[in-house]
Amino acid sequence: MQLTLGPVLFHWPAETLADFYARIADEAPVERVVIGEVVCSKRQPFYEDVLVTAIERLQRAGKTVVATSLALPTLARERAAGKALFASGLEVELEDLSTLAAAADAPFSVGPLINVYNEATQAYLIGRGARKICLPPELPFASVEILARQAQAAGAGVEVWAYGRSPLAISARCYHARVHGLSKDSCRFVCATDPDGLLVKTVDGRDFLAVNGVQTLSNAYVNLIGDVDKLKAAGVTSLRLSPHTGDFIGLAKLFRAAIDGEVSGAEALTRAHALAPQAQFSHGFLLGTSGAEVLV
Repeated sequence: MQLTLGPVLFHWPAETLADFYARIADEAPVERVVIGEVVCSKRQPFYEDVLVTAIERLQRAGKTVVATSLALPTLARERAAGKALFASGLEVELEDLSTLAAAADAPFSVGPLINVYNEATQAYLIGRGARKICLPPELPFASVEILARQAQAAGAGVEVWAYGRSPLAISARCYHARVHGLSKDSCRFVCATDPDGLLVKTVDGRDFLAVNGVQTLSNAYVNLIGDVDKLKAAGVTSLRLSPHTGDFIGLAKLFRAAIDGEVSGAEALTRAHALAPQAQFSHGFLLGTSGAEVLV
């Protein structure tokens, strides 16, 4: 079973990103790194040069680097940027089906923001050239198992969202800007003030969701480190770790130890709390329980 590092969903400073990817290249036991902007194209100019250097360093370290598309391209320049990804020489991960036409005959992978909910959809995408499909995090285990077996039979891989705040929705409106009394066009990039997303509470003061620019996320962090054996037995070929603050390198090493059987799931979950003290962990939707139910 492989580990995939998902794209950084948040607006981190360029120097933070540079240091993060340098450490991933040198220290993290992940085989595959998805890199680029998913949430808001306005952020890209801040770190484009950083990504060029990061890609080279990651490849020298033996990582497979995959370029991600934008989740909700609405402008002509965003659609053009999605098409241009296929000339980069990297495998491309689709986060919006409008980018599929640009793939032509090039192999690609499918990200978790595309709704692959059933066998027919998955079979169509594999038939079009999808090598790997990261399933939407809202799927229950029974669906994951069915889709993993189908993909395996077709020679493709299935990935599961295994760590990080779960992506729930993308909107054309920027929540972060609105909270600060700003418009989307004049946002002042206030999303950068919340490196793990901005907590949203209910009217009675309970933690509820998180927002990240135009994106809505879960408040709790999905953490399936205690379910690795179950997912492996179901035919899942890789787990996705979504970058957050805290000791992320330590978390990646802990997931690798759990995959390799060097630590039990229960012990790994206990140790994960110390590596990400800011997080509340949940199973998300995997086990059919409330996605916000916090793991002890």
